[in-house]
Amino acid sequence: MDAIVVVLVVAGLIFFAGGTVGILRFPDFYSRLHPAGKLDTAGSLLAMTGLAIFNLFPLSVESVLTSLKIVLVVVIVFLASPTATHAIVDAGVRAGLEPWTKKEGKP
Repeated sequence: MDAIVVVLVVAGLIFFAGGTVGILRFPDFYSRLHPAGKLDTAGSLLAMTGLAIFNLFPLSVESVLTSLKIVLVVVIVFLASPTATHAIVDAGVRAGLEPWTKKEGKP
């Protein structure tokens, strides 16, 4: 069981790291929001699922309730993160932010 927990938490950290690299490397506001929304949501799902499984042992009523609370947080993140990302993009469009385009003559 510990191996499953380690794999889930490490996979979540890899998704978080990928999202961080995407935020730092992508050229404009809109393309930076994509890894921020997608990879952070996936990373939190994996890492918190691992933590919920880890918390279940030894099995007791308290550990099951705590794990259910962790799962509830994951559900809230899954609802809130894409909604917030969409709202931020919509605010950028309304503010007149232009998407990045490749300049002519540059590789």
